[in-house]
Amino acid sequence: MSQHLSDLLLTPAEMAAVDAAAAASGIDSFGLMERAGAAAAAAALRLHPDALRFVLLCGPGNNGGDAYVAARHLQAGGATVALFHLNDPSRLKGDAARARAACALQGQALDLYRPESGDVVIDGLFGAGLAREVPADVSALIGRVTEAGIPVLSIDLPSGLDGRTGKVLGAAFRSQNTITFMTRKPGHLLMPGRQLCGELEVFDIGIPARIVRAAAGGDIAENRPDAWKSVLPAEQLETHKYKRGHLVVFSGAADKTGAARMSAISGLKAGAGLVTIAAPHAAIAANAAHLTAVMLHALDDEADLEDWLSDRRLQTFVLGPGFGISARARGFVAALADRHLVLDADGISSFKDDPRQLFDLFRGKPRLVLTPHEGEFSRLFPDIGGDDALGKVDKAVAAACRANAAIVYKGADTVIAAPDGRALINTNAPVWLATAGSGDVLAGIIGGLLAQGLPAFEAAAAGVWLHGEAGQRAGKGLTAEDLATHVLPL
Repeated sequence: MSQHLSDLLLTPAEMAAVDAAAAASGIDSFGLMERAGAAAAAAALRLHPDALRFVLLCGPGNNGGDAYVAARHLQAGGATVALFHLNDPSRLKGDAARARAACALQGQALDLYRPESGDVVIDGLFGAGLAREVPADVSALIGRVTEAGIPVLSIDLPSGLDGRTGKVLGAAFRSQNTITFMTRKPGHLLMPGRQLCGELEVFDIGIPARIVRAAAGGDIAENRPDAWKSVLPAEQLETHKYKRGHLVVFSGAADKTGAARMSAISGLKAGAGLVTIAAPHAAIAANAAHLTAVMLHALDDEADLEDWLSDRRLQTFVLGPGFGISARARGFVAALADRHLVLDADGISSFKDDPRQLFDLFRGKPRLVLTPHEGEFSRLFPDIGGDDALGKVDKAVAAACRANAAIVYKGADTVIAAPDGRALINTNAPVWLATAGSGDVLAGIIGGLLAQGLPAFEAAAAGVWLHGEAGQRAGKGLTAEDLATHVLPL
């Protein structure tokens, strides 16, 4: 478990449970709002010392209450402040009503705001609890602010974003900065929410850690070493190559061998004791010309594979990079049904017409890792991928459950999911990882970790993290070949 509350991810529902538990424990809920609003005001002054006017947008709930508190503190600090409210503020209840009553400013209706040069908008309309599309007047306001290029500081989450999924609900602010409280939400990390939040700051408003941790379900978290380091194999002085696992990567035809080599080299760099490329006889020479530490094994068809699999030391495989979409791929996967397999690229697409054929092969303890990008995911899970009511985490978990596999749902916000409902959101990958062959490297890294004995979900999550770290080391302008050389073992 993470040692820092700011490292946790709580859904909006879980954060609401934290607020309720804090109030039930006797903590003054208005005191929490006071600290949240004061933190927002302090952030605004620190980030925008040259602002000519702070424009507070106050919503109909507690997010609006935070904004009223912020407005009071900004005015007391001598700043020029204007206040605009959504709906009738006299209908506010509880702490939000108290916050408004304590603010001497007279607000105006939201649709009266027109951006002016020197404005800084402090967005306190909805926060993370929004569950439906923003009203038309809010959408129009967001459009005016965006067009004018006015900087926005959002309280909790840019209004218009879903705090659980990071999706835009009709329209959303693009904030330069977002200040949230106690913990982050999945919507802060998932795209496009991550981009729209700008720079994120987590502020402790004084809710005891025991209350926050008690509400944290733990099913959704950021992909960090804390999530999987406990299952890493212990380093031992007395070891040999087979104890560190033997990874097999299948090569494509003679003119499509590069992808398999990048996977194989990456698996070796990730710590596998041995790595072999299994290639058709016609592709042996092409592979041999580029390999030294990686071994080669000639293998043309399912009969050859079945014979080779009599060696029970062969337990972990990568199939897909450069392999070709084919019945041959399906036959190879069927032969590997009792082994550990990373299925990538062409291997995934080979089952697009009958995904159930794949899923039925890998029942029992999860030993399959699937690494689809958006298009491959939709081909393998068309109903899940096409369900707009689901966020990326929900989709990945549903797919993992159906396939009984660890799912690496790739993208700028790669999500790793397990059949038991756990999900991790990856954040360390630089944008320049989006290059041809990068996925082949990732498949090899995951395969190398599987070969060392990591469970499927943890191998997938650690592999994605190592992939991001390698991308950071390789730097801008990397090629997949560069990336493979920067992979380091855990």
